[in-house]
Amino acid sequence: MRTWFHSWRAAIRIARRDAWRSKGRSLLVLSMIALPILGVSAFDLTFRSSELTRAQELRRTIGAADARFEDANVEGLPILQDPQGDQSDTVEDFTKGNKPWPNGPTDVSKTLPAGATVLTDSSGPAKLTTTYGLLTTEVRELKAADPMAAGIMTLLDGRFPEKTDEVAATSGFLESSGLTVGSTLTARGFDREYRITGSYELPSDLKSTQINALPGAFLKPYGEALGKAGLSASDPTTTYLVKKAGGFTWDMVQKINTKGVKVVARDVALNPPPDSEVPLFQSPNYYDYRANASLRAAELVPVFTIVGLAMLEICLLAGPAFAVGARRSRRQLGLVGANGGARSHIRAIVLSGGLVIGVAAAIAGTVLALALTFTLRPLLEQYMGQRFGSFTIRPLELLAIAGIAVLTGLLSAIVPAVTASRQTVLASLTGRRGVRRGSRVLPLVGLAALLLGGTLAIYGAIASDQSIIVAGGSALAELGIVAMTPALVGLFGRTGRWLPLSPRLALRDAVRNRGRTAPAVAAVLAAVAGTVAVATYATSQDADNQATYKPDLPYGAVSVFVMDEGGRDAATAVEAIDRNLPIDVRSDVSRVNIGRLGCSPWGEEEGCGSYEVIVPPANQCPLWMSSNDDDSDPAAKFSRAQRRELAKDWRCDTQDRGGSVPVEGGLLVADASLLKVLGITDPGAARALAEGKYVSFDPTLVVKDAKGAKDGKSANAAAATGAKGVAKAGDVGTVSVKLITDNKAAARAAELRKEYPGEVKTFTAYEVPGSPNAYGVRGLISPEAVKAAGMGTAPLGAYFTTDRLPSGEQQQKLDAELAKLGDTVDYTLERGYVSRYGIVLLALTLFAGLVTIGAAGIATGLSQADAEADLKTLAAVGAPPRVRRTLSGFQCGVVAAMGVVLGSVSGVLPAIGLRLAEERQQRTYYEESLDRGWGTMQDSPPDLAIVIPWETLGALLVLVPLGAALLAALVTRSRGALARRAVH
Repeated sequence: MRTWFHSWRAAIRIARRDAWRSKGRSLLVLSMIALPILGVSAFDLTFRSSELTRAQELRRTIGAADARFEDANVEGLPILQDPQGDQSDTVEDFTKGNKPWPNGPTDVSKTLPAGATVLTDSSGPAKLTTTYGLLTTEVRELKAADPMAAGIMTLLDGRFPEKTDEVAATSGFLESSGLTVGSTLTARGFDREYRITGSYELPSDLKSTQINALPGAFLKPYGEALGKAGLSASDPTTTYLVKKAGGFTWDMVQKINTKGVKVVARDVALNPPPDSEVPLFQSPNYYDYRANASLRAAELVPVFTIVGLAMLEICLLAGPAFAVGARRSRRQLGLVGANGGARSHIRAIVLSGGLVIGVAAAIAGTVLALALTFTLRPLLEQYMGQRFGSFTIRPLELLAIAGIAVLTGLLSAIVPAVTASRQTVLASLTGRRGVRRGSRVLPLVGLAALLLGGTLAIYGAIASDQSIIVAGGSALAELGIVAMTPALVGLFGRTGRWLPLSPRLALRDAVRNRGRTAPAVAAVLAAVAGTVAVATYATSQDADNQATYKPDLPYGAVSVFVMDEGGRDAATAVEAIDRNLPIDVRSDVSRVNIGRLGCSPWGEEEGCGSYEVIVPPANQCPLWMSSNDDDSDPAAKFSRAQRRELAKDWRCDTQDRGGSVPVEGGLLVADASLLKVLGITDPGAARALAEGKYVSFDPTLVVKDAKGAKDGKSANAAAATGAKGVAKAGDVGTVSVKLITDNKAAARAAELRKEYPGEVKTFTAYEVPGSPNAYGVRGLISPEAVKAAGMGTAPLGAYFTTDRLPSGEQQQKLDAELAKLGDTVDYTLERGYVSRYGIVLLALTLFAGLVTIGAAGIATGLSQADAEADLKTLAAVGAPPRVRRTLSGFQCGVVAAMGVVLGSVSGVLPAIGLRLAEERQQRTYYEESLDRGWGTMQDSPPDLAIVIPWETLGALLVLVPLGAALLAALVTRSRGALARRAVH
């Protein structure tokens, strides 16, 4: 034991002195290992610091109160909740039968305990005037200065409001609005002014745009002002902060739950009862997503994979660097052997070099991570959008991460240690390298791994639905190629006979010294293989996305919709687009409006209604028609063969053609100019629109007249057969629109699965032949026809065609003008398909290039250390000085070229396998959808593309080796330094 200790202590001292002597090489390896440790440690510190304890979460949500009372919105019916107050469900099971789901408020104030101190916390949206226009902002009415609210808001400047005409604002609101503390603000449609007395932040939402007012100071008078203007304001959401002597127990919480109120109680959340005492956990409808162990295990797989690949990459890159140190210290190692040192002592010295560098990297990476995370804490909090609970350090986790650095250093030094120990003392002292045959076992093991991994990958792609089999097989095959790298390097050497002098010498040197060439080639191989695999997969996915891309509008067309406040600002938005973009054709559109002017499309306000475009029963897809109230799966009443047959029915065509119109039934009110914008060239459509007919792009809405049937059968009976050709498109039919004036009765009818009550308006219809793509527009009717039917209209927006796509400056000006409206503006500009993977492919190529150049540079440095005698011999026989520079360049280029070629082959195969496995999975799901009645034959069966990224491969195969060679040639001196004669 004493001998072992002393020998290792001496080895570590020698390694430490050698590392200090070769500062450049040591710093290179140390940085290579420390950088990942720095990143992982900083991530761990940031993640753990951002994790809040339950006490910290409660302080940010309920302040210093004992509980928060919240309406569960189930009409006061009893509920079950978890101890944390995150989940709740009704005691009665409404998922069975035809009982309507309860959806109504409860008077929470009646459940507050007597003698308790209560603060109301209400919030609702408002449109506030700013320096730049209007900004939709959350208004929160809470007496923030009260000690019970401490911790919910953090005051940054000034003070919280103390009067009804004062507000405080978050820093995010002040930044977005251009206002400052001391400024005044108003709300749209509201003539009262409020002075900003302070700024604050929400610790868990630093980017929030919010203002704070006293209870009753803003939301109620603002809503009344909008009501007088004929507009509507959303009802505020109110919760209650409650402080009570003795707090709240779990039994008290459950008693309050019986009145339909959910409670977040501090004492219960901090000391939750056993699961057996929580009725919600025993409910058949409860699902504990946190208990899914397989999901948690699946989340850890990418982490271990990334860590493993990072360690492999570092080992492959750092190994040659340790080999450089061992080669430069071979005389010193030879003296150890000459003085009685065993091979184990030599291995210990080289391994100690990895240990010393690993420990130094671990310390440096951990210390830097602590310093940077602590220093950059404000920036990290702003980036994450929340304050840390505290600066949390988990010593065991940091120690484990540091241990990875030490392990990586040791693994990197294993191969150089074994190689150095096998040299004879004479060879070490004389500097003669000798000739040693490569291992014959390692290539065979690699070949076996390649065959086994390839077989698994092929099996996973062709016969299995598990992509993980493809990924695992591909990884095993790649490791096999890495093991075969020394033998493959020898095969590359056979091409040297056809090369000029300098590249032939470089190739022969690489083959002769496979111990330093193979790790560098393997490092390049690993980086390039991953890059090519991801690039191939991304390029193929991009081709799929392009093939399945559904444009929202014809190329270059523009649409804008404004729904807020009954389309009040629609005309302003349309004029902004007309003024800023190169418009060719403009078509203003409106929507059907039921009730007074200013109603929303959904008619929630008093005096407002809605409408429904009726799909006739004969045109409804049988797979989706329920035969009774309990029929949750209508397709279940058909056999598999019948479902397959019905999937071909034209009424079940669900294919998405792109585009959307944010109104019921896709019905727009416009003139014939809209047909031109949408690219509809049928003259009958324009004629029918002028005649006051309903122009339909959806055949399921039209009831064909009997005269349209070729065989004299009634139109409805013909439609029920599913034969689309019985009544030709373009023939006269009808479309019915139901006017719903009582939306509360309609909502109740929907819950009871009954028909909506309302008056039905019937329009003569024209079905556009061929069902062309109208980009979400299902029906079109003229303003005159709407007026003749006794219905109203409301402005919605417009469609445009452009002469050319707008420039960036034009788009920015338009965005600035639309932002001033403060409304939700649905603006769309169709630019065609735009690839999302261009920057990804560029980043991957740059990453692979840097790794390749780094690995090749390390191998070149080692080769120069070995080949110094050969270079002196060349100079002695008359070789020009530039031979040293060209030889260095070709040595670097040879390593890069071999690694890139092998990596490209290794990367393409797994990407193809993953794509085939993915196609098999999608095809299986497609077939199951048809069998279960979820899909239709109109949906295209999956046919995934496999596209080789030739641009990326070309850059890797040509530009990267060439760049590596040129860089090595430029940094190499033409003449070597004079050296004294070695004394042996």
